[in-house]
Amino acid sequence: MSHEQLLIVAVLAAAVAMFLWGRWRHDMVAVAALLACVLGGLVAPADAFTGFAHPAVITVACVLVLSRGLQTSGAVDALVRVVLPASAGPLLSIAALTGLGALLSAFMNNVGALALLMPVAIQLAGRLELPPGRLLMPLAFGSILGGMTTLIGTPPNLIVSGFRDRTGAGTFAMFDFTPVGLAVAAAGVVFVTLVGWRLVPVRRQASAEGFDTGAYITEARVADDSKAAGRTLREIERLLDEADAQVVGLVRNEVRVTAPNPGRVVRAGDILVIEAEAEALANALTSLGLKLEEARDSDKRDKADGEASGPADDRSAAGSDAQPGQASDQADQDRPAGSEEIVLMELAVLPASSLAGRSATDIELRSRYGINLLAVSRQGRRSTARLRSMALQPGDLLLMQGPSEALMEFAASAGCVPLAERELRIPDRRKAIAAGAIMAAAVGGAAFGLLPAAISFAAGVLASMALRTVPPRAVYEAVDWPVIVLLAALIPVAGAMASTGAADLIAGFLLQAVAQGHPVIALAAILVVTMTLSDLMNNAATAAVMSPVAIGTAGALGVSSDPFLMAVAVGASCAFLTPIGHQNNTLILGPGGFRFGDYWRLGLPLELLVIAVSIPMLLAVWPL
Repeated sequence: MSHEQLLIVAVLAAAVAMFLWGRWRHDMVAVAALLACVLGGLVAPADAFTGFAHPAVITVACVLVLSRGLQTSGAVDALVRVVLPASAGPLLSIAALTGLGALLSAFMNNVGALALLMPVAIQLAGRLELPPGRLLMPLAFGSILGGMTTLIGTPPNLIVSGFRDRTGAGTFAMFDFTPVGLAVAAAGVVFVTLVGWRLVPVRRQASAEGFDTGAYITEARVADDSKAAGRTLREIERLLDEADAQVVGLVRNEVRVTAPNPGRVVRAGDILVIEAEAEALANALTSLGLKLEEARDSDKRDKADGEASGPADDRSAAGSDAQPGQASDQADQDRPAGSEEIVLMELAVLPASSLAGRSATDIELRSRYGINLLAVSRQGRRSTARLRSMALQPGDLLLMQGPSEALMEFAASAGCVPLAERELRIPDRRKAIAAGAIMAAAVGGAAFGLLPAAISFAAGVLASMALRTVPPRAVYEAVDWPVIVLLAALIPVAGAMASTGAADLIAGFLLQAVAQGHPVIALAAILVVTMTLSDLMNNAATAAVMSPVAIGTAGALGVSSDPFLMAVAVGASCAFLTPIGHQNNTLILGPGGFRFGDYWRLGLPLELLVIAVSIPMLLAVWPL
């Protein structure tokens, strides 16, 4: 093994380890790997940032913008109303929902497709009296499966296509992925509909009145006239048991005590940290006369802000006489009194949300938006931080209070999904038709070879801006920049793997140790290794790492690289075992009330089915 091969293997191993560790964001790890390759002489400085001009990167960015147009114009909402049955049983409803998720994901960002359909799934769960997780997990998996059916369905397909172009065979066409991808997706949707949804763990039996979002950690202040004042924590616990809630901490004089002594007497002004289900909060608070403690921007503002009370909708956690402050004084001055109804809304934090790693104090919710953070639900983990200083994470559920319009503005700008009514999108028939026509034209231009994919979709973005299906100011907000940086940085790194011969070296080891010279076994090994990595790290990074290995394996065997690259594309799109393997899995973690180990129960049989279906299809459609 040469010095260059040792160095690139070391960089690659370190990058994979950092991806798995998860301490740094994926784009940071990719840039670090790129800079290491430049400093080590593996990538020429002049070529370090050529990845940003790669057609795959441009296409991914443009598809994200066109997806935003489909979402905000209401085009998808119209499709949902047509496709989803108004009154049907679980099988038909799950089939329609999962199938629609797969269909949308073939032509738009699959995280966006899931975000659009999540509220529909939760409403269906209530109507069918099923736990929401039994609809959310099939929907998430269906949207992942649908991405593998077209060139633009998911970033790994574009990455694989780019590597094929480097071999001199040209890029894959728009629907080259369809025969194998559609067979796998169809088999997966059928399996999930008939059998799979029953394998989803039931954490709590939901009813039409609510859904299981996991327990919220809520702070409630003890008022002077509260029933809790003067009682011991043991007595309070007995009263809360009837409301299916418990005290998990106490804050006194800005000092939080975790697991306080049951004999401690609670005083007026103390803050009780209560764990309760969403629908149990009202009973827990009213039974003791507690007031929800909003997460304020800062201690300084705490003294200036008054506790105004206002009307709340029928989902109020504490009733009309237990409402916290509604907004900052400045926000109140900006709006006429009584101009907007104060409501409670549950928001799910998206994987790419700007809230990740930030607290309510950092965001300045009250001064910037005039809204309050009342509670946070983080399934499986209990934070010891104060509510206002708790660092939010993707998958968290936030119980927010404020005017409906302000909550919608916050959700749209911060990257959250409302789990109640889908009020973010006001359908515009003209724009919906325009957005659908633009997407169809862009896909058609690329599919029929009229224009290269990157040019066709860039023209679509320009048309979207001109027709304002995506406002020009929102174009750059629609792009998932961490994903773009990840792709652009890893393309030169993957190129270094090929140019140094490291990819051929890894492929040779794989052939000798596993396949022993048999092409079919080697194909299966590439698929399984890619699926395994995709369950643990970003799927785009997985595709970039495995594509050179696939090409090297095919070269060592003297067979076509196409089936091996297709195996990488399929494997990178099949992350079903963990909540961290794909952003869609992370997104349903909180709303479904799932735990880390819940995914494999449906995910493992689904991955085995993918292997059983994809290997014969790969051999039939892409002969060795």
